[in-house]
Amino acid sequence: MIKDYFVLSFRNLRRRGLRSWLTLLGILIGVATVIMLISLGDGLKLAVNSQFGIEETTVISIQAGGISGYGPPGSFVVNPLTTKDAEAISKISSVEFAVPRIIKSFKTEYNNKLNIVYAASVPENKINELYSIQDIEAESGRLIATGDRGKVFIGNNLKNPDNEFKKAILPGSTITVDGKSFRVIGVMKKKGSFILDNVIMMPELDMKALLNDGDDVSIIGAKIKNKDLMAEAEKDIIELMRDRRNVDKGEEDFEVSTPEATLKTINQVLTGVQLFIALIASISILVGAIGIINTMMTSVMERRKEIGIMKAIGARNEDIFIQFFIEAGMMGLVGGLIGILVGTTIGFIGTIQINKFIGASTQPNINFLLIFLSLAGSFLIGAIAGITPAIKAAKQNPVEVIRS
Repeated sequence: MIKDYFVLSFRNLRRRGLRSWLTLLGILIGVATVIMLISLGDGLKLAVNSQFGIEETTVISIQAGGISGYGPPGSFVVNPLTTKDAEAISKISSVEFAVPRIIKSFKTEYNNKLNIVYAASVPENKINELYSIQDIEAESGRLIATGDRGKVFIGNNLKNPDNEFKKAILPGSTITVDGKSFRVIGVMKKKGSFILDNVIMMPELDMKALLNDGDDVSIIGAKIKNKDLMAEAEKDIIELMRDRRNVDKGEEDFEVSTPEATLKTINQVLTGVQLFIALIASISILVGAIGIINTMMTSVMERRKEIGIMKAIGARNEDIFIQFFIEAGMMGLVGGLIGILVGTTIGFIGTIQINKFIGASTQPNINFLLIFLSLAGSFLIGAIAGITPAIKAAKQNPVEVIRS
């Protein structure tokens, strides 16, 4: 019996042709927009999360306070960190080791083209520790080793011929960094991180010679002995740095952060933006629901004679109500189904483009729960929008409508 209602509803929708398509357009656009935005938001989260380049979850980052968002860590600071800060942090009981890093942007020349490229130092006495916390391996050539001078190790994107220099940089190539020549000895395995895949890594002593900065460092990575000690280690590091920099609580001129805390903050911001935009897009669904009400009310008026005949041959009020109720729901369902296909396709392609733009390598994710909820929701929206027209249809007097 229920099957007959759906078959008849589908036939009625086909019979109305263009009017049906124009009616479900609002639902289609609304569902497609919501699916697309949520899919793109999820893809953006995955791509952004992949950019941190820290594989270990037991790593705490320490950097001096500066102008956030401008340049590499430690940029524009008045009171920079030093190698002595790293040594002091490594003596904390919960800390396994601390790795000081210098990260700067340099004018880099290759293939007669000049570009600004980030360079990161490889500490002479913390080489293995650095490679451990960032899970750095060589795809070709080799890593920087103790005693290397005048040599660099490059991110994976720089080996591609479509890089900023318009020519592949491979082991054996020579590049010029801030006026000094360096030989490339290896290429890093692809990390899916915009930072690491485009970085130039060089021995710390070579970088200090370029900068003439003494003991200043940009950032310190502290490896904690155990994940359960993260909170304790973070507290100890903050207290140590307050004491070393002679600042009171609330007046810190440094930042101590964990990967989880940083990612949580970023994800909260992205989720908030995602929900706000999806809420705005949902207005299209409301407009679509109003369109269904109008169309179904018109349909009731046009089919008064049909309703009268149905009642005359034995159809009950509830039969007429269910028929129009399901018909409205079918209109929402078809609009939602097409909207899901359109939204998912755009979201899938958009996620791929986001990855290309920021240099990430995450895979697009299809949210089947979201698809199911959207499909069920579009049917319910259509059905609810059809309640009033369905009640009006059920209340038709068969004698009056046949006479008219």
